[in-house]
Amino acid sequence: MRTEKHQGKGLEYLTVLPDDYDENRRYPLVIMVHGFGANMEDLAGLAPAINGRGYVYACPNAPIAFDLGMGHAGYGWASPKGESTPEEYATAEDLLSEFLNEVTQQFFVGAGNALLLGFSQGGGMTYRCGLARPDTFAGLVALSATLPEKNILEERLPTDRTQPIFIAHGLSDPLIPTETAQEAKAFLEGAGYSPEYHEYAMAHEISGEVLRDVVPWIAQVLPPLDNMT
Repeated sequence: MRTEKHQGKGLEYLTVLPDDYDENRRYPLVIMVHGFGANMEDLAGLAPAINGRGYVYACPNAPIAFDLGMGHAGYGWASPKGESTPEEYATAEDLLSEFLNEVTQQFFVGAGNALLLGFSQGGGMTYRCGLARPDTFAGLVALSATLPEKNILEERLPTDRTQPIFIAHGLSDPLIPTETAQEAKAFLEGAGYSPEYHEYAMAHEISGEVLRDVVPWIAQVLPPLDNMT
């Protein structure tokens, strides 16, 4: 697979394309949103594990740079929990929404031919920006995700609540308690969704066991190009 860096209208982003990418074919699009302290390259490595030929992938870089110490820099969609502001999230949502529009146009992605996946803080952004776009996203994946305030989500839920959602969380996650995922599951079910929910013997990470479950789920919800005839 080959990667390309782009400077979008608001966000820098990375695309990951099959080696035999044919621009005349309409590939399903998987968008992967990284967590706090990482960058757009963090989740790009998942692309070959998901499917190296049947999708195109896009990974946006969060807008806020943070000094992580020891000379390391990372990016976030907002400040860490307890320090973030509504204004930060509003700006992040605007930028991510603009990016979603930009990249779906770049790859000529039709309605329902994309999937939004997020890890940690990026999972929270997936809830924020994905639940309101069921016509765009065939499914949502929230991995070790934060959970936005429920009133924020409630006000943007669509009438049709059949959008497939995959939730995965570690039982020993030291950063985001497992209860956060359980609350997300309960909230979604109470709103009429039927999320697929998994807990794993892991910390704050994406384990091989998660991939074992989520990869076939993605293929079912958003079939890769090779399976689309």
